[in-house]
Amino acid sequence: MNIWNYITIVSVVLLIFLILIQTRGASLGAGLGGSGEVNTIRRGSDKTIHQLTIILVIIFAASILMTVVAS
Repeated sequence: MNIWNYITIVSVVLLIFLILIQTRGASLGAGLGGSGEVNTIRRGSDKTIHQLTIILVIIFAASILMTVVAS
């Protein structure tokens, strides 16, 4: 295994974690679309988590491409 495989594995684990901690409401019903509120502005830690998720998606995609190129 090369370094790109390790980067892919670490980034996908962190990505799963970040996606799971992002919440839109207080309960499971809100997560499944039961909430009537619409959040359009991200603030505070929610914004930071969202930005980290985007960065990790870019790292994940780049590591997949580099794995394909390296092999």
